[in-house]
Amino acid sequence: QVQLVESGGGLVQAGGSLRLSCAASTRTFSSYTMGWFRQAPGKEREVVMAITGNSGSTLCANSVKGRFTISRDNAKNTVYLQMTNLKPEDAAVYYCAAASSRTLTPPKSVEAYDYWGQGTQVTVSS
Repeated sequence: QVQLVESGGGLVQAGGSLRLSCAASTRTFSSYTMGWFRQAPGKEREVVMAITGNSGSTLCANSVKGRFTISRDNAKNTVYLQMTNLKPEDAAVYYCAAASSRTLTPPKSVEAYDYWGQGTQVTVSS
């Protein structure tokens, strides 16, 4: 069982930045592909970015390309989502997720991830 705890959400003005962190409670963190998902009210949960265990491959949603960056520190069991130039449409609950299956590229489907955090709210004011 892997526990994931997100932090760093909050209220920011459009054009601003936030960094989300997700700490994992596992000794084998580097074996997990980690993903960031978001879900806005009335919408389905969607992948934002994901990264394989050795950081060799990343996945990025078109809507955040050039604005968001994912990284991980396996020594700290933590994955980060740096968000810049935030837009009102980025507002959502952001979830961290871990996938135990090893793939060359990160999966983008919700079903591929085995463990989820409780989510952190990101609000962007216009």
